[in-house]
Amino acid sequence: MRTQSDMVAEAWKALEDSIIYYYGHPVGTVAARDPDVEALNYNQCFVRDFVSSALIYLMNGKTEIVRHFLVETLALQSETKQMDYFNAGQGLMPASFKVASSYGEQYLTADFGEHAIGRVTPVDSSLWWMILLRAYVKSTGDIELAHQPEFQNGIILILKLCLADRFDMFPTMLVPDGAFMIDRRMGVYGHPLEIQVLFYAALRAARELLAPGRQGEIYTMVVNQRLSTLSNHIRQYYWLDLKRLNEMYRYRGEEFGEAAINKFNIYPDSIPEWLTEWMPEKGGYLAGNLGPALMDFRFFALGNLMSIICSLSSPKESQGIMDLIEQRWQDLVGNMPMKICFPAVEGLEWKIMTGCDPKNVPWSYHNGGNWPVLLWLLVAAAQKTGRVEIARRAIELAEKRLCEDEWPEYYDGKNGRLIGKQSRKYQTWTIAGFLVAKELMVNPNHLDLFSFDEDLEGLEWQYSQFS
Repeated sequence: MRTQSDMVAEAWKALEDSIIYYYGHPVGTVAARDPDVEALNYNQCFVRDFVSSALIYLMNGKTEIVRHFLVETLALQSETKQMDYFNAGQGLMPASFKVASSYGEQYLTADFGEHAIGRVTPVDSSLWWMILLRAYVKSTGDIELAHQPEFQNGIILILKLCLADRFDMFPTMLVPDGAFMIDRRMGVYGHPLEIQVLFYAALRAARELLAPGRQGEIYTMVVNQRLSTLSNHIRQYYWLDLKRLNEMYRYRGEEFGEAAINKFNIYPDSIPEWLTEWMPEKGGYLAGNLGPALMDFRFFALGNLMSIICSLSSPKESQGIMDLIEQRWQDLVGNMPMKICFPAVEGLEWKIMTGCDPKNVPWSYHNGGNWPVLLWLLVAAAQKTGRVEIARRAIELAEKRLCEDEWPEYYDGKNGRLIGKQSRKYQTWTIAGFLVAKELMVNPNHLDLFSFDEDLEGLEWQYSQFS
């Protein structure tokens, strides 16, 4: 029988075996190393997937691989990628890359979405890259790397891409369906929570990383303005609890002008039946999406957990999210931490929303599957809110199955009891996520690498504008 130390040792061995080398330097980790299935694109390093690997390396002082990753992906950012005669916007980070060779020479080849299912450009890669650069600087103190001209240019290109003027009036970031972790058609187009939270965290990271000087000051001012409005927007309009649900139930539609209470024209009949029974007396969460006459009432784990970690949710809301997870444990965690979204879409709704996607059948993959990588985010959120018992309980669940099941990508079923039908084993971010969770329990101070306190600077800026 494996002990906890055996599990950790096996996880480290599997993580080390996943490293990609470029001219002798470690530059990332492959997505998965399942020996029984064709690699397809799982032999590449995905920017979002590498975050958990990078964090565990930073926590253990192994910073070389993270530095090389940041440098090489920044170099790929400057590539002009064309797909169907259309160039992707400057500042975009690739979804993934791999090392290729020709005539004895190695080179990196990147995927900006042209090889993805549905050809969807990755929105989240640039945001995660910025968050990871900040984590590297906090771990090493190497602010000089971030202040190098090429890094400053990379940061500003990302900001230009994210802060571009658009037709809509919202401070949130508009994205197409399937352009982030939920990378298949799942009805998450528009202003999905996960992207708004990553956007917020990336803006806060950028503010710390911008070098002194006129350009840095100009972008800091713009960032402060967006941070303030974004924070207010998410806290005010995305929050759901029983009190808010009662208010929405009595909404009147077709309100006009500044005095309108129902500002997004959400119709009470759109509140799903499951939610009226499922919402506990104590606790709540941030809705999955919000737009004109549209609220996605599903619970999305990554967005809610990251909102706690980066202090986008208020302290009261953060505690409410943890209350909800604790009271709806069987639904949101079940047998493997934790469910990517709840509930699953089924029947005709599934057919229309997913296009009859056979991989996203109800309670599988992105449609209500359980993803072990979310363990580290759950543990981090629990540490941040002082709910350590939730973290311990989640890790104990993971330890029962993960190593024995050979580190699967995801689990199926309402309670996450089945290894995903198309789940890859030896999934690197599953392995690294487990190690990060364990490390956070030993040393909670590591939370500082990727978390943010309440934005006092933004509040001060907001006060100065209206005083």
